Amino acid sequence: MEEFRSEGRGGDDDDTTLGRTLRDYGEKWHEPAVFARHVAEVRAAAYPAEPYSVPVTTLWYVDGADYLGRIAIRHTIATRFLREYGGHIGYDVRPTARRRGHATDMLLASLPHAAGLGLDSVLVTCDTDNTGSRKVIEAAGGTFEDERGGKLRYWIRTGAARV
Repeated sequence: MEEFRSEGRGGDDDDTTLGRTLRDYGEKWHEPAVFARHVAEVRAAAYPAEPYSVPVTTLWYVDGADYLGRIAIRHTIATRFLREYGGHIGYDVRPTARRRGHATDMLLASLPHAAGLGLDSVLVTCDTDNTGSRKVIEAAGGTFEDERGGKLRYWIRTGAARV
């Protein structure tokens, strides 16, 4: 998490899942009770109680004990923001693990899970200037739909529909 913070993530203007998590847990990641609370919140997100929230499954990508990144699979895109900009799937790879194919592997590995949720295809978006993420989405079979509000929008077929 310190790597993400070092690149400027987690500030007051970072309204991403990662940014909010960094603000909520700050420097207390190493405290077992704090980490346990975070894990409980991640698990509970699959069954949100709040209105306007959608169920989300978060998977961590690791190499042994080393955290490489995470991918979030939203079970639905029932909010306007998610339909327009957020999409079904979001991911982060820690800075020192980037450009090694992890994001592509994570995205491809998440597609069977999305298919298991009944999603025949998923919307995945990235910022227009994020060439790396665009290449990841395209490598995973993303079909470009359009650009909206600074986001490139792609659809990726899941499960047996990919073949």
